[in-house]
Amino acid sequence: MKDDDELCLCFHVTKRKVKQFIRVHQPTVPSQLSDCYGAGTGCGWCRPFLKRLMEQPDTDATQLPDPDAYATNRRQYRQRKK
Repeated sequence: MKDDDELCLCFHVTKRKVKQFIRVHQPTVPSQLSDCYGAGTGCGWCRPFLKRLMEQPDTDATQLPDPDAYATNRRQYRQRKK
């Protein structure tokens, strides 16, 4: 996943925005990332990835799924929740 790929698909929040929010605001708990354009407050799929970024802000592309796999897995996640 590259910095300009969307991490929160519900609210179209990119990885870059989340990383910048973490760098500037230094949240202490993952729930504070919701202040970054609502990230993590929609379907919930991105929450584990947001937490991972918060714990390791310099996470590179190999530690997060590629955008196509990410979107496909989210679609399956949402279908299971219904």
